[in-house]
Parts: sequence; C-alpha cells; structure tokens
Amino acid sequence: MTLEEMKQIKKEKGYSLAQLSEYSGVPLGTLQKIFSGETESPRYSTRQALEKALLEGDGRYDLSPDFSRRVEEPGARYTINRLKQQGEFTLEDYYTLPEDRRVELIDGVIYDMSAPSFVHQHILGTFFVEVQNYISSKGGKCLPMMAPVDVRLNEDDKTMVQPDLLILCDKSKIQRWGVLGAPDFCLEITSASTGRKDYIKKLHKYIDAGVKEYWIIDPKRRVLVYYHWKDDYLPHMCALQGKAGLALYDDELQINLDKLADLIQEYPDGE
Repeated sequence: MTLEEMKQIKKEKGYSLAQLSEYSGVPLGTLQKIFSGETESPRYSTRQALEKALLEGDGRYDLSPDFSRRVEEPGARYTINRLKQQGEFTLEDYYTLPEDRRVELIDGVIYDMSAPSFVHQHILGTFFVEVQNYISSKGGKCLPMMAPVDVRLNEDDKTMVQPDLLILCDKSKIQRWGVLGAPDFCLEITSASTGRKDYIKKLHKYIDAGVKEYWIIDPKRRVLVYYHWKDDYLPHMCALQGKAGLALYDDELQINLDKLADLIQEYPDGE
C-alpha cells in the first residue's frame, strides 16, 4: 500500500493521526513523519501495522483461526480469543500461532513483538560476542544464547518468554523446543514499546523463577539497570560509560559500555 493510498483510506474513514496511532500501535511522532513525507521508507513492520489498522479498523484482525484480536507492541494492545479473555491464554494457544510470528506469553497475555531495530540487534550482537569470548577463553561450560529461544521459566502453563540474551549453566534444562527453567542470567534491550514489560512484568517473572542476574540496557536513556539477586534485591543503575562486570562471573566478565554507547550514537533508533 502506497502512502497516497494510506492517506486516502485515512481520509475516507475520518481517522485522525492520534486515532490511527491508537489503532495501529505506531507512535504518533512516527505517523507525523510518515504522513508528512519526512520518512520516505518506513519499516516493513510499521507499514504492516498501518495497513491492517486502516483496512480493518481498531486493530481487530486474525492471528489464526482461533484469534480475533491480538496484543501488540507498542502500546500493549490486548488480544481477545473468541473463546477466552485476555489473561487466559496458555501454552496451547501459544503453539497455535504461526511459527514466523514472534510473540511472548506472560501471565496469560500474548505480546506480539515487532521486529527489533538495527541498533538493538547491533548491541545484542556485540554483547553476545563479549560474553562468548570470555566463556570460551576460560573453558567455561555455561551457554550464552540470543533470541529467539523459548524459555518456560517454571511449570506455569501461562508464561513463555524470549530474553534478548541468556546465559544457561544447567544444561539439563535444555529441551528440544527451548529452555525449561530459569536461566542464570537474562538481558533485555528495552525500547519505548517494551519498557513496561521489561522493567516490571519480566522483572517479577525472573525474580520468582530464580534468575540470578538480570540486566536491562536502555538505549534511549543511555543507561544500564541491573539486578544481582544472589547479593541483594535492590536495583543498580549506571550510565553507559566505562565497563560493567557480570556478578555471575564475580565481575571478571567485563562488558564494554563505551562500545555500546558508541553504537547508539552511530546508529540511533528511528523509523
């Protein structure tokens, strides 16, 4: 769908940009740039969200034959199964979704995850390399893994998450489909659309499951928030400057925060 076609449908339906933002989950500022022509080539995921909202109204469209609405980031747009209410979804529902659709299930809520930004992926790759190199140099047995990998934190059938990066030291938790049980370390690279989930929902799920250490890198705020639960339950925060050590390795595994900050500066987020 071209921009002119989007404008025409928007005009015919009488949508304001604010309404279209609410229906599609695309930030208002992004829509202003798109419809003014400032952004000439929006991301595929953004165009897809706009097309669905324009063609089908307030975000009500099928994920599969069993779903009529979905939870969508940004904005945590909630989904309703024809037979279930939000918060009632289980792993059975999770596995009925198309394999190419990346989602998370948290306390019965399905979150449809948009494609990560370039800077998100660059930070993740850089972080993974530093972790992998350290573990390999020490002959370590723990396994670092990047998303997407399914992690069922406990026996609860209403939660399945995909940390951006995890470190797993107990290989007996590895299943054919993913990881059953708590990883030792989890990293999330947050954004405006995932902040509430990363800072609150996942934080509580990781604590309860027994994750030993949790890091949140916030590119927009240029900060690292981290939890070392083997020592205390207080959050720690620092700017993306210098280096920071993983408590899991007694601070010997040092992550170069300056390098991550440079990546954010060189490849800032944006549509």
